Amino acid sequence: MSGEIRVIVYCRAPEEGDAPLKAAFHHINEDLGKVPGLLRSELLQSTLDGERGSFAVLSYWKDVQSFQAWEQGAEHRKQTSPLRQYQDRGSSRHYGIYQVRAGFTVPDQA
Repeated sequence: MSGEIRVIVYCRAPEEGDAPLKAAFHHINEDLGKVPGLLRSELLQSTLDGERGSFAVLSYWKDVQSFQAWEQGAEHRKQTSPLRQYQDRGSSRHYGIYQVRAGFTVPDQA
């Protein structure tokens, strides 16, 4: 399998609703689109939490080296600061880094 990794950052919308969190996600991705090794980023909302649900930012990276180079670089904190206030720090794990070890693609069902 490839050396690709997935990074998950768990977030929680503020009391006033999810619009500020969504705006922060879109704002940070304007800069992140230029980061070497970042393949894609998605904002996911839990369907289990009702109106003010929990969210996750899922990013796809070419490899762990690309992610670590960005994470340890000078721009990382500045680029992600708009979203940081929404991180769900209420649990022991507010983020995760996972390496792709296996995969499955659904065959064309046409």
